[in-house]
Amino acid sequence: MAIDVTDATFETEVLLRSDTQAVVVDLWAPWCGPCKSLGPILERVIDETEDVVLCKVNVDENPKISEVFQVQSIPAVYALKGRAVVDGFMGAIAEDQIREFASRLVRAPSETDLLVEAGDEESLRRALDLEPDHIEGVTRLAELLIDSGRAEEALALLERVPESQDTRHLAARARLAESHEIEILNDTVAIDARLTELLEIAKDDEVARQEFLDLLEAMDDADERKSRFRKALTSRLF
Repeated sequence: MAIDVTDATFETEVLLRSDTQAVVVDLWAPWCGPCKSLGPILERVIDETEDVVLCKVNVDENPKISEVFQVQSIPAVYALKGRAVVDGFMGAIAEDQIREFASRLVRAPSETDLLVEAGDEESLRRALDLEPDHIEGVTRLAELLIDSGRAEEALALLERVPESQDTRHLAARARLAESHEIEILNDTVAIDARLTELLEIAKDDEVARQEFLDLLEAMDDADERKSRFRKALTSRLF
């Protein structure tokens, strides 16, 4: 049976629960036609899948959860283990695809999974030779590449997997690293000044607008400036 999750219960029902079992989060809204098609099928498949729980989130009523996953379209479905997104999809996909998605959450660790768990660059590259679109393998290697100054390779790697909160964050960091702007993320004064500067020209300058969005994406989710500057950009654009 699915669990209805709110902003107030998200940490307990989703994050803490994901420490001990796979949690599937279904982001939906009452007005969303594809959500109504997907919901019953997803519930049935997850009910039939051992040791996986389904949590449903009405995005209209729970803006904080929507912001955590940076929801851009619905339905959006994410699987979490150990408080991290490990798989997911967007849109109303077919039942056989949903069953394949669910099966990936409970299968025994494969050789690829074990290599990804090792976490070093050689192991990650071997894992992706075996399974090029392994989501956790791609994101772990991309992070390693960004941290070691190989942002262009990281961006190319991220194109292998569907967009998610993790991939958007990593792609933003990679683009900032390419433009040598990533260093200012730890400087409160510098980042405020840069965001203010970019805000003035973002409406008519696509490059500036992308850098502005990348800086916000790369900032800590708890930073109140993210919401303030997003609202400022929206008012400038519209």
